[in-house]
Amino acid sequence: MDVWEVALRVGAVLVAFLVLPLLVGQGEHKAMAHMQGRLGPMHAGGFHGWAQLIADGVKFAQKEDTVPEGADRRIFRLAPAVALIPYLVVLIAIPVGPDGFVGQSLDAGIFFVLAVLGIGVLGSLIAGWASANKYSLLGGLRTAAQLMAYELPLLLSAASVAMAAGTLSLTGILNEFEWWWVPWQLVGAFVFFTAGLAELQRPPFDAPIAPEEIIFGAYTEYSGLRFAFFLLAEYAGIVVISALTAVLFLGGWHGPFSDQLGWLWTLLKTGALCFVVIWARVAWPRLRADQIQKFAWTVLVPLALAQIALTGVIKVVIG
Repeated sequence: MDVWEVALRVGAVLVAFLVLPLLVGQGEHKAMAHMQGRLGPMHAGGFHGWAQLIADGVKFAQKEDTVPEGADRRIFRLAPAVALIPYLVVLIAIPVGPDGFVGQSLDAGIFFVLAVLGIGVLGSLIAGWASANKYSLLGGLRTAAQLMAYELPLLLSAASVAMAAGTLSLTGILNEFEWWWVPWQLVGAFVFFTAGLAELQRPPFDAPIAPEEIIFGAYTEYSGLRFAFFLLAEYAGIVVISALTAVLFLGGWHGPFSDQLGWLWTLLKTGALCFVVIWARVAWPRLRADQIQKFAWTVLVPLALAQIALTGVIKVVIG
C-alpha cells in the first residue's frame, strides 16, 4: 500500500466521519419534528428547515467558552477529544464494501473496535470528574456504572458472531456470512444494538444525562464548541454502533448486486438502524438508573450467553 493509497483511505474515512454524523443529526431534527409536532426545526433556512443544523453550529460557535473556577482545566478541556476521537479511529476498521473497501482490515477487528469504543465512553466520565460540579460528578458515576454493566453483553454478543464465522476479522466475518445466520443471530443483534445504545447514553438509557434530575450530567459545565463536540461524538457513536450492527448481524455489504452496490447496502442498513435510534428517543420514556442496571444483568447478559450456547450447538451440528 503506497502513500497515496493510504492518504486516500484516511481522507475517505475523515470525510465519512465529518459528514455521516451531521446527516444523522439533521435526520434527528426532522424525524423528531414530525413525530412530536415541533414547528421550530422546520423553518430555519426555508424549505423544510434545511439550515437547522447550520443554525445550531453557528449558535454553538457564538457561545462563550467557560471553564469552572475549581475545575481541572487541562482534563476539562481534553474530555471532548477523548469522547470524539475514538469513533474516528473505529471507522477506519469498519468494512463498507467488498474488495478492500475499508480503511484498514485488521485480523482482530472485533477486539480493536470494541476496545476503542470503551475509550470513547471515558470522555463522559472524565468530563464529570474534572468539572468540579456535583451534578457532573453524579452523571460521570452513572456513566461508569452503565459502562461496566453493558460492556459485557456487548462483548458476548459480538463473540457469538465471531464463533459463527470462525474469525475475529470484520472483513472475514462478512466473507463467511450466510443469510440463514440472520434469524438465529437475531437475539445477539438485539443485545449488541441495545448495549450500544446504553453505552452511548441514548434514550431510554440516558439516566447519566437526565436533565430533569441532574441538569445535564457530565456535560453540565460545558458550553460553546466543546459542548458541540460532545454532541458530535454522540452522533458519531450512533453511526458507529449502527454500522457495526449492520456488519456483524445484517450482512453488511451483502445484497443484490453486492459486487457493484455493496457500499450502498452497508449505508442503507446503517441508515435504517440510525433511524431506529432516533425513533427510540421519541417513543420510549427514560429508565431509572436501577432499572438500567437490572435490565443489563438480568436480561441482556443471559440472552447473550444463550446466544453463544446456541451458536456453539449449531456449529457442532453443521460442523
